[in-house]
Amino acid sequence: MSRLTQLERILKCGVVAIIRAQSGEMLADAAAALAAGGVEAVEVTFTVPKAHKILEEVANRLGDAIVLGAGTVLDGETARIAILAGAEFVVGPNVNLDVIRMAHRYDKLAFPGAFTPTEVVSAWEAGADIVKIFPSDFVGPGYLKALSGPLPQVRLMPTGGVNLQTAAEFLRAGACALGIGGALVEPKALADRNLVRIESLARQYVEIVKSTRG
Repeated sequence: MSRLTQLERILKCGVVAIIRAQSGEMLADAAAALAAGGVEAVEVTFTVPKAHKILEEVANRLGDAIVLGAGTVLDGETARIAILAGAEFVVGPNVNLDVIRMAHRYDKLAFPGAFTPTEVVSAWEAGADIVKIFPSDFVGPGYLKALSGPLPQVRLMPTGGVNLQTAAEFLRAGACALGIGGALVEPKALADRNLVRIESLARQYVEIVKSTRG
């Protein structure tokens, strides 16, 4: 699928699930549960050992059932490895121009991380498809609203601090999508292989997105 098509899928769903799993099997099972609950965008971070192999396993197993992404991508080389392993989008904690260029070279999405207005505008001008506002847990929805006021054209995705209690407020503050980690794919649920719990939480977040957007 094209970059634009994948972006539309992510924006329509409004949730990007961030999974830190130690094996491809665990991640694929969790991703399937998320998809069953309506969350199609799944990110595996490169803080996980042999993340590229996990990406390959999940891509081979689930294919187009999800939009697979790679997180904590710090340089262009890692971005290329992630893309060749099956990632459709790459996410970073910072603005790295090489990562953005590499993603677009392969017609993939780039979600660089930014915090200050200067960083947000720099990321957008460099071609970011979505700008990840990180870390959001220390500043909350009020900060996102302050950013989106003068920058309504920038697609902003808060990551950190998004949970069932704050999700709607972040959306009302201007979030185009929500980056959610342990509050969606709970470490205990993952360890216990409690896929019912993961699917249930996915449905709850998807419903929050739908009801908040009206």
